[in-house]
Amino acid sequence: MIRPYVRTGGQVRPRRAVGLESVVIAAAGSTTRLGPDARRVMALFPPGSRGGLAVADIAAALQLPPSTVRIIVSFLMDSGHLASPVVAAADQPESTLLQRVLDGLRELV
Repeated sequence: MIRPYVRTGGQVRPRRAVGLESVVIAAAGSTTRLGPDARRVMALFPPGSRGGLAVADIAAALQLPPSTVRIIVSFLMDSGHLASPVVAAADQPESTLLQRVLDGLRELV
């Protein structure tokens, strides 16, 4: 068993605000100079995939403590290997429209 602080290079907190519910996607960058755990995280994102993963899902897949994965993901975001998708606030529909859609879906069920 390897201690979490060894896996993170001695870091005890992520440099960015990375929550367990945070979704990340793979960005560009070579993984050859990354550490073994960072390469394992990047291996969860197949080349050309556009899907995202939550930090909690990454921790579960790699069987690592979530706090450790948050630090590794933060490092990968700082290095440009991972990115967090941002939702455009201007393109959001009004809540009344969403409520009408939800009500219509409930009527169908």
